[in-house]
Amino acid sequence: MGTIVFVGAGSMAEAIIAGIVDGGVMHPRDVFVMNKSDDDRLSYLQQKYGVSIVCPERKALRDAELIVLGTKPKDIHQAMADIAGFLNENAAVLSVIAGVSIATIECGLGSRPIARSMPNTSATIGKSATGVSMNHAVDEQMKRRILTLLSGIGIVKEVQEDELHAVTALSGSGPAYIYYMVEALEEAAITEGLSKEIARELIIQTFEGASAMLRQTGEEPSVLRTNVTSPNGTTEAGIKALEKNSFKKIIAECIQSAETRSRELGSTSSSATMKE
Repeated sequence: MGTIVFVGAGSMAEAIIAGIVDGGVMHPRDVFVMNKSDDDRLSYLQQKYGVSIVCPERKALRDAELIVLGTKPKDIHQAMADIAGFLNENAAVLSVIAGVSIATIECGLGSRPIARSMPNTSATIGKSATGVSMNHAVDEQMKRRILTLLSGIGIVKEVQEDELHAVTALSGSGPAYIYYMVEALEEAAITEGLSKEIARELIIQTFEGASAMLRQTGEEPSVLRTNVTSPNGTTEAGIKALEKNSFKKIIAECIQSAETRSRELGSTSSSATMKE
């Protein structure tokens, strides 16, 4: 892949930079980064990963094959206005900004190849579960390059753009749900007499083991659950408590609420574009 420019220098931009540089997907000399005002942040990325800072003349933008939009959602319209006049007509765009539609980016940066993705915070350790959608201008070669880039931070699945709302609700916000469940398990374990340190280690290993079983066995989760659940045993007692308190309904409402909020944010972004 040719030159890549990251517009925005936050944690997600750093996660992708780390994935593609440390993983050998890109040479640091071909990666540039810019943001609105934080020069210290740019210097940090330059020193840690060997990438370059976009100069005031914006030459890197003119030469870039791919632009990665990683600003905060509230800053995206100004960011696009700042760079639009410098992009070459063949440059593709990859957005990692929640709630910003492909149509919004087309409005700000013109008709060109555009991909919209939803990584999660586990990208910082190369374990993201990312969904991506692309417009019809993305050819097979660019598609492979974008998928390769996103694979540098974890797994990536191509979906329809409208499905990104569900992806956001499931895997985009998903780590927070897991952490919240860990909090609850830890508090319950401490109440039953375990120390916080022992509870934390047991919980982490339990999650890792269950994830590995799902991946390595290929079994349905219901089958694995049944295999653990002896009649009249401790697991059955725990499962019955979850069922009594409508655990599956709670999870469904969680995903539905997050998905609805994702659509609301997308609608707000689109409305702002139309007003402009």
